[in-house]
Amino acid sequence: MTNSSTDEPGPLLGPADIRELAATLGVRPTKQKGQNFVIDANTVRRIVRTAEVRPDDVVVEVGPGLGSLTLALLEAADRVTAVEIDDVLAAALPATVQARMPEKADRFALVHSDAMKVTELPGPPPTALVANLPYNVAVPVLLHMMATFPTIERTLVMVQSEVADRLAARPGNKVYGVPSVKANWYAEVKRAGAIGRNVFWPAPNVDSGLVSLVRREAPLETTASRDEVFAAVDAAFAQRRKTLRSALAGWAGSAAAAEAALVAAGVSPQARGEALTVEEFARIAEHKEAAAQ
Repeated sequence: MTNSSTDEPGPLLGPADIRELAATLGVRPTKQKGQNFVIDANTVRRIVRTAEVRPDDVVVEVGPGLGSLTLALLEAADRVTAVEIDDVLAAALPATVQARMPEKADRFALVHSDAMKVTELPGPPPTALVANLPYNVAVPVLLHMMATFPTIERTLVMVQSEVADRLAARPGNKVYGVPSVKANWYAEVKRAGAIGRNVFWPAPNVDSGLVSLVRREAPLETTASRDEVFAAVDAAFAQRRKTLRSALAGWAGSAAAAEAALVAAGVSPQARGEALTVEEFARIAEHKEAAAQ
């Protein structure tokens, strides 16, 4: 474990290290891949602290890039598995870990893959997910990882500030929507801080935010399947200006069937999706299923 003071260089990557590594690899961050590399060691340590990474944690990281956050996670966790889609970055990361933190190299694993296609990981099951998620795929990647790896108890992701607001929004908030409800299916969600633009290279033209997700100790109590509940959520927000009676008509089979499910669930047919909790969506899905039987 190294001192976190700025006097001691330590194993973490600073701005000069990042640029030198990128130049050596011939890497230029691209907007297409949503790449913005964190170049500030204090920021990655702050992320690890906020994520409450413990010495026995098995952390999965998505989109490690050049390894800034990876090294900070290895300082704090038992093991880190990084999932990287980029060929050049994936090939280089194990060597960076070996060079800067050789004592932890055997506690690091790399999965060279698209995170959306990952269904298993090497080693012990992950207990935490910590990632600087590419802006363009943040929500689908987060939901895929939460669904695929139920052993992930705690998650901290850095995402575009607007996406952070959506994920952490509560019913009635104007940005409450599909990501908010689906994230709540799995976890208690809250904003966990803001990140300035100057800690990235290149500096993005948007602010970033941290979102904490702590998995529910017990799954949501419902007889409806997750797919059925999520289908209701998707339908409700596809036409968010419509009342639920109208918005859910296609999903339920007719406006009358939608109204019957809503009334049975104790939800006003005149309500809109942005007013409902995930528990209410689950009740609506249950009553649609009951009517179909």
